[in-house]
Amino acid sequence: MFIVSLSYKKDINEVEKFIEPHMQFLIKLYEDKKIIFSGRKNPRTGGVILFRNVEKEALTNILKQDPFYQNEVADYDITEVIPTKYDEDFACFIE
Repeated sequence: MFIVSLSYKKDINEVEKFIEPHMQFLIKLYEDKKIIFSGRKNPRTGGVILFRNVEKEALTNILKQDPFYQNEVADYDITEVIPTKYDEDFACFIE
């Protein structure tokens, strides 16, 4: 499982130009059961995505398909997480 933290490196007006293609990118990943959740940071300086069912090398390749990456709108920080304790309602997401 990986937490990907996106940090915008361009003005929010530039980010907004790529929101719709970014959302389409995420929809495909949800359909493929690769993402558990995604959302904006508050304050709006980037976003966070929780990935599952993916190896790190594959994840790196997936992120290169993100319109934010392709248009150099955001930087990505990838952190691998191995859940050891979790609410039983979250158990369905643990590999």
